Amino acid sequence: MTSVAFYTLGCKVNHYETEAIWQLFKKAGYEKQEFDKHADVYVINTCTVTNTGDKKSRQIIRRAIRKNPEAIVCVTGCYAQTSSAEVMDIPGVDIVVGTQDRAKLIGYIEEFKKTREPINGVKNIMKNRVYEELDVPNFTDRTRASLKIQEGCNNFCTFCIIPWARGLLRSRQPEEVIKQANQLVQAGYKEIVLTGIHTGGYGEDMKDYNFAMLLRDLEKVKGLKRIRISSIEASQITDEVIQVIHDSEKIVNHLHIPLQSGSDQVLKRMRRKYTTAFYRERVEKLKEALPGLAVTTDVIVGFPGETEEEFQETYQFISDIQFSELHVFPYSKRTGTPASRMENQVDDETKQERVHTLIALSNQLAKEYASSYEREVLEVIPEERDKETGLLTGYTPNYLRIRFNGSDDMIGKIVKVKMTKADYPYCEAEFVRVMEDDENIVSA
Repeated sequence: MTSVAFYTLGCKVNHYETEAIWQLFKKAGYEKQEFDKHADVYVINTCTVTNTGDKKSRQIIRRAIRKNPEAIVCVTGCYAQTSSAEVMDIPGVDIVVGTQDRAKLIGYIEEFKKTREPINGVKNIMKNRVYEELDVPNFTDRTRASLKIQEGCNNFCTFCIIPWARGLLRSRQPEEVIKQANQLVQAGYKEIVLTGIHTGGYGEDMKDYNFAMLLRDLEKVKGLKRIRISSIEASQITDEVIQVIHDSEKIVNHLHIPLQSGSDQVLKRMRRKYTTAFYRERVEKLKEALPGLAVTTDVIVGFPGETEEEFQETYQFISDIQFSELHVFPYSKRTGTPASRMENQVDDETKQERVHTLIALSNQLAKEYASSYEREVLEVIPEERDKETGLLTGYTPNYLRIRFNGSDDMIGKIVKVKMTKADYPYCEAEFVRVMEDDENIVSA
């Protein structure tokens, strides 16, 4: 039997797509092998969000070639899409496919076996207007299932290469989304994470259908207990979306709303589509609709020209909003983006200082948020055992990471626990009971 090994770099969407590509290989009769073992075919799903992403992608490609010089090496994903010639130039790369036409991979492998001629299957992504259907009925070793609902982005922020790697926004047909949600429930998943490149932009390319309507339709999926939105832009949080979240019994009490900066001047240079006042107003409205809502966010520090004063504005804004956790990134130059050519690039030392300052703030805010749930009974879906402590770990609906003592058969089920100690990154809890499937789930 022919073996295939996978390596995924980058975001959740890439991980989702690797699962989809594995489904194609599985149907074609391949068996899966660990990436660091000897395989007949290697598939590397690459990332290009920063120059470091490119570099790491090249390192992994070379690692596969060294592992088995006779293997067929296939490279896909964002770096393959934006720099296919660069990838083809790596000796030992046989097939390159970008962020579309993944279904052609098996055919390309058969063709390569006959001709031994390298194949570049990358096409102009900007011309693509149709969502590529990739089926993922279940996930390897995961208790939460991702469900990809859209592809591409129309925003063209000055720091970001993604529209060039993924193309313009295109939404998956609602009936396909619902069909796959049902499949995932059948496979035993209790929670679905809606994911995409610009998830909340779902439906912007459709005439009579939008994101709020999709959420309403997903609410009707029998057996589905939790719906999580992986990320949504402030500009996409319409009053209709807020109403749907308020009415829903399944949408969890947690939203990830990228901020990037708390300074209006920096937001303008980034070409973000909102002001801090607009962002604040949307979050306040959401928190009214969902008391106790956990809001997590992304922040970039050291964007070109960011002054100490602008950084302080960001710090203050984050303190005011009281996020429950931050993902902090130092600005990283991405060749080919307007920001990489901007003047007043911030030095690395200043960036690192600002990163540490915000991480300290994030830890403080996370502990403050968690402490309001101390001694409360919460619902958790255990995902795995913590290697250090041997305790089960999982997330509550509002994205608190919980550790507690429990048995293996609880993994993937909804379990009630009582929080004994609020902390970060883990809160400690004790087991109360396992929920029955037909019980109504109330969100924490």
